[in-house]
Amino acid sequence: MAGKEDAAAELARRIRIHALRMTSAGGGSHIGSVFSCADILAVLYSGVLRVDPAAPEWPGRDRFVLSKGHAGAGLYAALAERGFFPPEKLLTHYQDGSDLCGHVSHELPGVEVSTGSLGHGLSIASGMAYSAKLKAAAHGVFCLLSDGECDEGSTWEAALFAAHHGLSNLTVIVDYNRIQGLARLSEIIELAPFAEKWTAFGWAVSEVDGHDREALHQTLTAVPFTQGKPSCVIANTTKGKGVSFMEDTVLWHYRIPKGAEFEAALAELETRP
Repeated sequence: MAGKEDAAAELARRIRIHALRMTSAGGGSHIGSVFSCADILAVLYSGVLRVDPAAPEWPGRDRFVLSKGHAGAGLYAALAERGFFPPEKLLTHYQDGSDLCGHVSHELPGVEVSTGSLGHGLSIASGMAYSAKLKAAAHGVFCLLSDGECDEGSTWEAALFAAHHGLSNLTVIVDYNRIQGLARLSEIIELAPFAEKWTAFGWAVSEVDGHDREALHQTLTAVPFTQGKPSCVIANTTKGKGVSFMEDTVLWHYRIPKGAEFEAALAELETRP
């Protein structure tokens, strides 16, 4: 795993640096949300997802849905680093005429579906997985959810659907940083006991440190956890992970990194392993 860990660590670092530059230059926000899931994206795109940048529409590819579409800068960065499009394109993010929209756009190679209206991603991913099951296709479907969108009833309707149809080709990863756009989960709608909820809905569940890349790789390559059940990975994360003054704070959900704050954040990311 050492080689994969090194690759994932470097990819996570690059995702964070790209996203910082992108959101600062284009005036986009959600940098805390990107940093929260950067390690998850890095592990997925450095050794879990079966994808081919030279053939983005390859029928045998695994499907990935970033349901928390406001963290699209992170996905764009991962795709660019994997070779789906040139990294130079990233600095057009969130600017007039760019197809790198603030929320994820399917206009880009490697992106399966546009997202950003929270609570829809798991429904789409469940449909993809059900279709694959009916066709006896071998590819998997992975969906990254925010914990905030687990307040949405549509998320739980899709969870019921997936369990009812035994979609063991479907894996959900919940970015469980416990902070929504305006406040902490505990102030809005508490999700705990969270794992027990997914279990009660018929899913096989595993909890992991969402910044421990080796543990993430071991967990995500072990799916399905139980044949005949969809898998849920609850990734315990820290919003803003990687920049000390952004970590575990509501502020950096919407705040745009500029000036001295941008320089300080970049300096931390460039010097951290």
